[in-house]
Amino acid sequence: MTITRIEPGARMSQAVVHNGIVYLAGQVGHGADITAQCQDALAQVDRLLAEAGSDKSRLLTTTIWLADMADFAAMNAVWDSWVDAANPPARATGEAKLATPDYLVEFIVTAALA
Repeated sequence: MTITRIEPGARMSQAVVHNGIVYLAGQVGHGADITAQCQDALAQVDRLLAEAGSDKSRLLTTTIWLADMADFAAMNAVWDSWVDAANPPARATGEAKLATPDYLVEFIVTAALA
């Protein structure tokens, strides 16, 4: 079976495709607040899924880490406007200390190929 690595680096790839499944590395966004960071991170998810040959209608699972659960409602507002409502994935959301204090949210996505 072929394994395709998208944007590989010394430590990790941004996405890996194997056996009809796309696994994305955790995607974080830039911006001053949770809304901007969610929008930016989800744009990265869209870009990587497209490069792999998939899209958000093919999401299987999503794990969302928030630096502060107080941002849950604001994150959900962005998520709800982005997610394919006809094809929502299984999802989990939790609070975690992220890689840097600047990161407020991280999205980890698995999707099927189109």
